[in-house]
This record gives sequence, structure tokens and C-alpha cells, in this order.
Amino acid sequence: MSWLNIFRSEKKSSAQMAKERLQVVVAHRRASRGDHPEYFPNLQRDLLKVLQKYIQVDDDAVQIGIERDGDLEVLELNITVPDK
Repeated sequence: MSWLNIFRSEKKSSAQMAKERLQVVVAHRRASRGDHPEYFPNLQRDLLKVLQKYIQVDDDAVQIGIERDGDLEVLELNITVPDK
């Protein structure tokens, strides 16, 4: 290999280019959605309905959040259950 090859750009396959573009689109959508994904209100409502089948809880008993640590996302649920 000649040292001139260092300055030549390697031609990428169309599959590799498509993969890189998709990664950019996904990263952009994740960054633009804010703190909570679109499904959070529905998830919160559904969890509340399930809880209300078994115990009597207020409408604000379920709080949902996401913690991000690098590439990991952790779904955090806080459920206030009344004392008996």
C-alpha cells in the first residue's frame, strides 16, 4: 500500500451509506422528541386503568419518566399506592 492511498477516500457501498443516513435520522428524531416519547400519555393512562381494577387510586397516582445514561434508557415508574 502506498502512502498516497491514505489521501484517497474509500468508496462506500450504497448499503453502508443508507445505514449511516438512517443512524443520523434516528439520532435526530430521538433528540427532537424531548424528554418524553409520544406514547407516554397513553402508557400512563393504561397503567392507571390497570391499577384501578385492583385498588382505588387517584388519577395522578402514576408518574413516568426516562433516565438516560449514555446509550441506555431506563423507564422509571412511580406509583403512589394509598395506605389501607
